[in-house]
Amino acid sequence: MDKLGVGIIGAGFAAKFHVKGWVGVRSSEITAIYSRTEARARELAALCEQLGVGKPKVYTGIHDMLRDPAVNAVWIVSPNYTRLEVVKAVAEEARQGRGNLVGVACEKPLARNVKEAREMLNLIEKAGLLHGYLENQVFMPSVVRGKEVIWRFGAKYSGRPYLARAAEEHGGPHAPWFWKPTLSGGGVLLDMMCHSLEAARYMMWDSESGKDSIKPRKVWGDIASLKWTRRGYAEQLKQNYGVDYSAEPAEDYATAVVLYEDEEGGAVLTEAHTSWSFIGAGLRLTFEVLGPEYSLSINTLQPELFTFFSRRVKIPPSEEFVEKQNADQGLMPVIPDEAVTYGYQAEDRYMVECFLRGKQPDENWWDGLFIVQLMMLAYLSAEKGQKLNFDPALVEDYVPPVQRGEWKPRTALS
Repeated sequence: MDKLGVGIIGAGFAAKFHVKGWVGVRSSEITAIYSRTEARARELAALCEQLGVGKPKVYTGIHDMLRDPAVNAVWIVSPNYTRLEVVKAVAEEARQGRGNLVGVACEKPLARNVKEAREMLNLIEKAGLLHGYLENQVFMPSVVRGKEVIWRFGAKYSGRPYLARAAEEHGGPHAPWFWKPTLSGGGVLLDMMCHSLEAARYMMWDSESGKDSIKPRKVWGDIASLKWTRRGYAEQLKQNYGVDYSAEPAEDYATAVVLYEDEEGGAVLTEAHTSWSFIGAGLRLTFEVLGPEYSLSINTLQPELFTFFSRRVKIPPSEEFVEKQNADQGLMPVIPDEAVTYGYQAEDRYMVECFLRGKQPDENWWDGLFIVQLMMLAYLSAEKGQKLNFDPALVEDYVPPVQRGEWKPRTALS
């Protein structure tokens, strides 16, 4: 295959990032877009044509899109609660030999719980399809280059890193379904800690030894609602999204620590911190790595470009400068190309190259399943108020109280 035709399943916020990143992807074009809402699919298709990354057909029937001979792989970027049914459709068409599918890539988190994630993985592998896990933060240029530098020089001359911190923070998501944990599967822990857990782990394993060179041993976590269950903000959610957050709340703060054992039996720690209660210029991604004689630091709100607008300049609310932008005046960090900075372009290019070569991506659904296991153990740890051994059997059928709509925020403080 000389060129990979890609169908995008979903036409929301994440899909637009992938389309924007596609300008740096070779040997591929976006040939189809599926959405339950035709208008949104057509809007995304128009963006594809505008950027010169394809002239995709628009579908509102998923099986019709999957049978399109111009679709060789699909990117699943639809909401969390649709993922399992989407994968069932993909696997069915592939098993029946309809269409020309060779691979499927799925956005984070892979699923809402371990049971769903395992079923999705089994379906795709039985269908004989390659699979890639779209965790953009492990493809961020700063993260990739940072890992290379600390291992090539710091680890080589003074010893391996022993602590990695990763955090993702912003003021809250865009779509109503994110705010309904019985649909989305959880709050900020499920939405964003998947990023931080995998990015921190990525920093801690040596590329020459592989990711299995560090073994997870213990997990502990905590969750809380710090902002959005307050009366004024709960009312704001009701007005903006039609969500009754007082009846069905989710966590807007989460933290988790994972203890790994390294190649020599030593302790390696990763810390993940996530928040929907951060107010700043916009989305903030931070990373730190500590080793015996070195450290690494990344902060996406410290770019090379800033602008300043006085109070006399009245700019309509937008996200022109940075994702989840909270202000339009004053000193504003500007990220020139978020699709590049956040790793979307690099991950899409990598997945396309793998699928074209018939190679299973290194970042795949087994990694997605592992991250779901870590997140469920973090939820369980928060529920029990104790450290847990890394034992996937503990969460094989576990559904957190948040996802069941039974979580009471005060329990996080007890």
